[in-house]
Amino acid sequence: MVAYTKEKITWVHDIEIYRNYLLIGFKRVDTGKVVSWEVVGSKGYLSDDDIDEIREFMRKYRTVGFNTRHFDLPILYSALSGLRVIDLKKIADDIILGGRKSWDIERDYGIEVPLRLDHIDLIEVAPGKASLKIYNGRLHGKRMQDLPIDPDAVLTDEEIEVVYDYWKNDLDATILLYNKLKEQLDLRASMSTEYRQDLRSKSDAQIAEAVIRSEVGKLLGEKPKRPEIPPGTRYSYIVPDFIRFKHPDLRDILAEIERSSFRVDKTGKIIMPRALADANIKIGNGIYRMGIGGLHSSEKCQAIVARDDQILVDRDVTSYYPMIILRLGLYPKHMGKAFLKVYREIVNRRLKAKAEGNTVVANSLKITINGSFGKFGSPWSALYSPDLLIRTTITGQLSLLMFIERLERAGIRVVSANTDGIVMLCDRKHEHVMREVVEEWEHDTGFGTEATEYSALYSRDVNNYIAVKKGGGVKLKGAYAKAGFMKNPQNEICIDAVIAHITEGKSLSATIRECRDITKFVTVRQVQGGAICGAEKYYRDRYGKRGQLLKPEEILDFSNAQYLGKAIRWYYSTNGEIGIFYKTPNRYGTHNLVPRTEGAKPLMELPDKFPDDVDYGWYIREARSILQEIGFEESLI
Repeated sequence: MVAYTKEKITWVHDIEIYRNYLLIGFKRVDTGKVVSWEVVGSKGYLSDDDIDEIREFMRKYRTVGFNTRHFDLPILYSALSGLRVIDLKKIADDIILGGRKSWDIERDYGIEVPLRLDHIDLIEVAPGKASLKIYNGRLHGKRMQDLPIDPDAVLTDEEIEVVYDYWKNDLDATILLYNKLKEQLDLRASMSTEYRQDLRSKSDAQIAEAVIRSEVGKLLGEKPKRPEIPPGTRYSYIVPDFIRFKHPDLRDILAEIERSSFRVDKTGKIIMPRALADANIKIGNGIYRMGIGGLHSSEKCQAIVARDDQILVDRDVTSYYPMIILRLGLYPKHMGKAFLKVYREIVNRRLKAKAEGNTVVANSLKITINGSFGKFGSPWSALYSPDLLIRTTITGQLSLLMFIERLERAGIRVVSANTDGIVMLCDRKHEHVMREVVEEWEHDTGFGTEATEYSALYSRDVNNYIAVKKGGGVKLKGAYAKAGFMKNPQNEICIDAVIAHITEGKSLSATIRECRDITKFVTVRQVQGGAICGAEKYYRDRYGKRGQLLKPEEILDFSNAQYLGKAIRWYYSTNGEIGIFYKTPNRYGTHNLVPRTEGAKPLMELPDKFPDDVDYGWYIREARSILQEIGFEESLI
């Protein structure tokens, strides 16, 4: 059995395969030592000594990669079975171009990837569902580089050196990602030991499914299987007895929900009835909309600043969806009440661990609790339960609407609402009224809330805002959130400047010009089909129908353009490009501009020194536009 938590020498792993070249290799995480095996020639294959060395290496060490379980490992063990380079290239094409799965390769080629391999694949662990190149950019890796030579090429000796250098950069990107995921991987190792199954390469949702399925299986005598629910299946929503409205319009909405049926479409997803999806629910001055994903308000360009005699409070419902499941006693029909028993035990164990300060156990159980909900709507999951999904989300939305109605009837203004929380504004002299409404709602529904007081809330819309916390600090959402696993860097210095201006009155120019961290100025994005730069302008004469000379026409010449890759990084420069363009021509034979890249300068490798050509004016103007879109006015400071 693999010792999941045991400290072992760890190497990152990657493979490159061409028609006439195979490169298998590893880089040690702690020392940076590199070991590799190469085969040159389409009919070449690994020697018996190489095969023995690699097999021993895989047995001895812990290895880590990105998308390795579905690509690198099938290629590796195909090579270890003695297949030629040209055959390995065909397998790679079957996977990448043909969509073949790892188990298809194992079956068709008679190979076997060991089940007890001490290997971690980071692709599901990393949040955000991005490529390794994009993660490298999000984490400000030194060099961003796409595959430098067409994958179908027959490599020359010089090109082999280029591919080898590219391969080393991918190893560095994998190490960067591995180190940033250390906390998540430690939790997964701990859970793997507890549940006696390898959870280290799984996403939160996959862990939740594996753990719950295993624990329910112990109670039922066998692991539950994925249910077959045919497209067109319809479900009705059962209204909990604690949902009650006073306003006639809200009662009408509730009646419409009771009459409606929720249909499973051909992809297995549950569809919101059009009458509900299109409904604009007015309560007080707010307009609210329902959806399968949750309730949301519809404010735009809104600035709410609390006066000294006012209180602005964000009330989030604690563990909202898990509490709804337990409050209503919900469970997937094919699992029965065994699911509810397992789920309740996990929630109670987490609460106990949290109270005792056992953060490792508390956080690992949180993964299971929160990750499970997403699987209720997945037709490929053993937890698939469309009816449970709608009962949970619709109950959550109706409960929030009931909360909002009670607050508005008591004279407490609700300024925003989204999925599991609301923001309310009231005079301090009425704060006791607000508390009474909150406590009454918590009592009637059985849910708890947590409060965060703001001094101001600046919103582009409900999903994109800057909230200034009372006593210091900010909460950033959506476009204004910090870059990380889930979000590409995008001119973060502009957000920093806006925050400093709002909270300190500091000028935008001062914040932007004082910064000497180039990563604050970059943008990273994926470009479908790849990007090119280096277009040159020239003019040619234009003639009318009778040959008269018209105004010269501006033309872009791409003959000397440079390929950047599919994952690119840039900053805005006083010596920037005409623009960065899509590599693939449009139907007119020219190249479309990648959005917002006029004046951009590619920065595929981070410099050691701060550039002297940063276009500060561009960033100042961008920061001003952010202030405008969030409704900020100087008079409010």
